[in-house]
Amino acid sequence: MSRKPNNEKFSGIIFDFNGVLWWDNALQEESWRDFSVWLRGYPLSDLEMAEDVHGRNGRYTLELLAGRSLINKEVEELTEKKEIIYRRMCLEQDDKFCLSPGAESLLDFLIGQHISHTIATASAKPNLDFFMEQLGLARWFDPSLIVYDDGSLAGKPAPDFYLAAASRLQLPPEQCIVIEDSLSGIQAAHAAGIGRVIALVGDGGHLQRVALPPNTAQIRDLTELDRGLFY
Repeated sequence: MSRKPNNEKFSGIIFDFNGVLWWDNALQEESWRDFSVWLRGYPLSDLEMAEDVHGRNGRYTLELLAGRSLINKEVEELTEKKEIIYRRMCLEQDDKFCLSPGAESLLDFLIGQHISHTIATASAKPNLDFFMEQLGLARWFDPSLIVYDDGSLAGKPAPDFYLAAASRLQLPPEQCIVIEDSLSGIQAAHAAGIGRVIALVGDGGHLQRVALPPNTAQIRDLTELDRGLFY
C-alpha cells in the first residue's frame, strides 16, 4: 500500500500501550523471565524478548514457552498466572506507575484539537481494565474504540490490530500515525498501510537490538512527536 509523502498531515493517531504510553518494558521483561523459569526452567533470552514477547499476543509467547499448542483454557490460566506477577510489579512502583514522558501533554493536545486517537494493544481485557482504572485512561480514551487482544484478531505482526483500530476511528490507515515500541508492532503497522509509523526507542532500548523496517521514524519519547503532523 502507498505511503503519504513526508510533508503530508494526518487525521488520527493510534498508540500501542505497553512501552509507549506506560514505560513498563523492564517490568514486562522481569515478569516474563520469572514466568519462563517457572514454565520451562530457564529465562527468555534478549533476542526472544525482542522478537517473541514485545508486541506479541499472549498465546504466541505462551506456546513458544510451552513448546506446544495450548487449548484456550490453558492459555487463560497461564496468562492470568503471568499477569498476576506483572500487575503486582506495577503496583509496587507507587508514584512511578504513571504515563510515559510527554504522554499527558500530548493526549490533552489531541483532545483539545479534536484529533481522533485510540489504543491498539496486545494486552487482554483484564490488563486493559487494570490500566484504565489505575492510570485514569478514560480521561483521554473512549473504551469502545480501544483494540485489545480478545482472541478474535491475528496478533502482531499481522496487520489486524491496526486495521481494526483505524476502522474504529473511521479513518483509512494511510490517514493514521502509529507509535510502537516493538518490532512485531512496527511490522504490523507497515503491513496495515499506516501512513506514518514511528518507533519509540526511549524505554528499555530493545528496538536497538533489531533492524527496523525502512520508512520507520524514531523518537525517544512522546515529547518529541511533531504536533504539526496533524490537520
